[in-house]
Amino acid sequence: MPLALYLLALAVFAMGTSEFMLAGLLPAIASDLDVAVGTAGTLTSAFAIGMVVGAPLMAGLARTWPARSSLLGFVLVFAAAHVLGATTANFPVLFATRVVAALANAGFLAVALTTAARLVPADSKGRALAVLLSGTTAATIAGVPAGSVLGTTLGWRATFWAVAVLCLPAALGILKGVPAGPDRADEPHRPALRAELTRLRSRRLALVMLLSALVNAATFASFTFLAPVVTGTAGLSDLWISVVLVLFGLGSFVGITVAGRVSDHRPDLVVLVGGPLLLLGWPALAVLAHRPAALLVLVFVQGALSFALGSTLITRVLYEAAGAPTMAGSYATAAFNTGAAVGPFVAAASLGTTFGDLGPLWVSGLLVAVALLVAFPFRSVVAAGGRGAEADG
Repeated sequence: MPLALYLLALAVFAMGTSEFMLAGLLPAIASDLDVAVGTAGTLTSAFAIGMVVGAPLMAGLARTWPARSSLLGFVLVFAAAHVLGATTANFPVLFATRVVAALANAGFLAVALTTAARLVPADSKGRALAVLLSGTTAATIAGVPAGSVLGTTLGWRATFWAVAVLCLPAALGILKGVPAGPDRADEPHRPALRAELTRLRSRRLALVMLLSALVNAATFASFTFLAPVVTGTAGLSDLWISVVLVLFGLGSFVGITVAGRVSDHRPDLVVLVGGPLLLLGWPALAVLAHRPAALLVLVFVQGALSFALGSTLITRVLYEAAGAPTMAGSYATAAFNTGAAVGPFVAAASLGTTFGDLGPLWVSGLLVAVALLVAFPFRSVVAAGGRGAEADG
């Protein structure tokens, strides 16, 4: 894999840390800025919505720019938003910085996904995506726990400063590693924006985007609310929350790595094996969560299965959107983050039911079940390895 992919993954690590770090910082932010914790929680929603809206919007704006310039610009805007967030004492300003950061993150991912696919042979998009998304899994393994510790010891603003600083070597890496010259998207035969947008009418593309959103919604429904399961249902101390999050992150890294090696040519293997196991895993976790040993093992397994299946479906989005070379990454980003926004929202509603803290785990199982039921009649589309379809089937 080209060095440039790993440099892009460094930026994804910084951005992934920012996206997930607020889970451990909301009480401190609420206290410091004199707002309710629920109000502070809107910072998470603002980021997720900004990612969904920003992916196609930013990709459309940047489609005529050189990839290196676009990536560098998005990283610098992202860093600047965190500097402003770290220095403001005004909640509306902080809210605005999260929206701006999300737009920059969405634009970066949309361009990075497309760039990653161009840096490797046509049949290696899955492996390239695995390298790129390893930045996200590294964020859950190291970035988020480290941010939580930093926020606890030095205050929540220190975490914002740390994310801004992380962007600097990422920016340097982009300058050094991403080719400066025009890429294939800049050739004269590049499709017009309207032509690329018409790819969204493709039933095949719409299907894999829907499946990706459902699986990722299941993932983030439970990931977001693991803390009360750890301390409430399992009866462990607060220190174990970081352990569980790290285990989930390690599992996701293993899942992405393994799936990245087979999803280009045998996506059917990942879906047919991983899908049913993931479906069984969420209810099993809900039933056995009161046993700490089972909880720790199943969190790791579910992290691996969730990201194996989720990354495979994101790869399918890139293949099916092959006719939209500059917008394909934005479609993949939008699908992923639609799940990240919808999953926690649905899971939060389940907390007030008789299922209590275990409600999100049952919601995740339901979402995976829906995904598999939708996928079954169209399994040939999901299992189409190697190349994206140029026409609906």
